[in-house]
Amino acid sequence: MILRIIVGLLLILLLGRGLIVHGVGGGVSLLVQTVLLTAFTLLHGSRRHGWRAMLVYYAVTLVVSNTLENLSVLTGFPFGHYHYTTGPQLFHVPLAIGPFYAAVGYLAWTIAVLLVGEVHRGSSRVALIGTPVIASFAMVAWDLAMDPTRATIQRFWIWEDGGGFFGVPLVNFLGWSLTTYLFLQLFALYLHRRAPAPALSPVQPLVLYGGIAAAFVIDYLTGERTTVTDAVGRTWRTSDIYETSLLTTIYGMGFITVLAALTLVTRRR
Repeated sequence: MILRIIVGLLLILLLGRGLIVHGVGGGVSLLVQTVLLTAFTLLHGSRRHGWRAMLVYYAVTLVVSNTLENLSVLTGFPFGHYHYTTGPQLFHVPLAIGPFYAAVGYLAWTIAVLLVGEVHRGSSRVALIGTPVIASFAMVAWDLAMDPTRATIQRFWIWEDGGGFFGVPLVNFLGWSLTTYLFLQLFALYLHRRAPAPALSPVQPLVLYGGIAAAFVIDYLTGERTTVTDAVGRTWRTSDIYETSLLTTIYGMGFITVLAALTLVTRRR
């Protein structure tokens, strides 16, 4: 019951994110999203893998993501040169970034489990390596739809050298692939050595992943049509950014969601 309530509240927030795009209550909405996503991840994950496994997952994810994000802010590796404009921060990275990595990473993980296989004690090497790889693709699909709107339009972070993808550089997405694969692979190694096969259904994480994808459709429908300038002085039309975000959502996150849903239905027959 608690998980269903959290899922419902999150879907309401995600599908109402037009308010966030226009700056009405955005900070509060994002904070509530972070809290609810974290609560869902911990509750659902603990029922699938146990509390110890989820504490390991969060520890690994927060350490890896914060370390590599701070490293990139200071050196440009692995994401490129950028800096955040929001706070509060842990060193140079907002405190909310780590929990978002962990929450969306968990959603991506459960989708990859559907597509490749569960990782547990005695599972195959294909699942051990393939599940984190596919999960990292599901994570980068999210960033592909998100980054130009959050960085170039809303300026939550600034790409100091600009980039060809509406002000975002190619290396950012390669950095995302590396970072997400690292913490998901470490989690997979832990599960492979210690965890029994989980029984809880991955339906709710799949629904939330689809809800996040649908939120980018709301961005497209409600986002202001104007122009923005990136850090190197290049001007972009927000209509082009929102349209491209919609396309990458449909054929990235949307495709992954439909494929995972069909896989789930097929397995239940």
